[in-house]
Amino acid sequence: MVFNYNDKTYDVVIDKKPTNKNTYIRVKKDMTIYVTTNYFTRDKEIKKLLDNNYSSIVKMIKQQEIKRKSNEGFNYLGKKYDIIYVDYCDLEMGLEKVFINKNLDIDKWYKKQAKTIFRKRLDYIYNNYTENIPYPDLKIRKMTTRWGVCNTKLKIITLNLELIKRDIKYLDYVIVHELSHLIEANHSSRFWSIVEKNYKDYKKIRKEMKDF
Repeated sequence: MVFNYNDKTYDVVIDKKPTNKNTYIRVKKDMTIYVTTNYFTRDKEIKKLLDNNYSSIVKMIKQQEIKRKSNEGFNYLGKKYDIIYVDYCDLEMGLEKVFINKNLDIDKWYKKQAKTIFRKRLDYIYNNYTENIPYPDLKIRKMTTRWGVCNTKLKIITLNLELIKRDIKYLDYVIVHELSHLIEANHSSRFWSIVEKNYKDYKKIRKEMKDF
């Protein structure tokens, strides 16, 4: 089954599960449309569902295209660079271009930069934080569904390595968000009031991050 939009054809993958009571449609990063539904749902019904939700699916496709475009090339601290592969260095950054050795492990390079920058931002925000909280351990790793995680019992915050590619304001917000969980483990109104005290524009930042 396929979905057609703007002279392009998108594959539709149907995942039927006996336990599913409802049908869900989502567009993944590879631009494949996934339909999760009950085992007994007929293909004819799925086709009708796709037709009835045409505008919503197009919107999801456009959102994924925006995300894909924002991740193209080499991104570092909110700036996008064109990549030129070279043999004479590991990585050198110019004004608009980055010169990268084709054998360089980019994730390791990002991780090295993140260890320094994330720690500096954590220290700065912690020292200016409005509440009295314990200083947390810091971990950095790639995550696909979260920008940050806070282990309230062990007092550890984990930050998504992908934040090194974004403007520093997003990193600061995620740090504030996770530090606030050391006071409120949930997302109650009190939690958000604590976040707002430490990051006034958090609503604007959260909205912008949805496009990532």
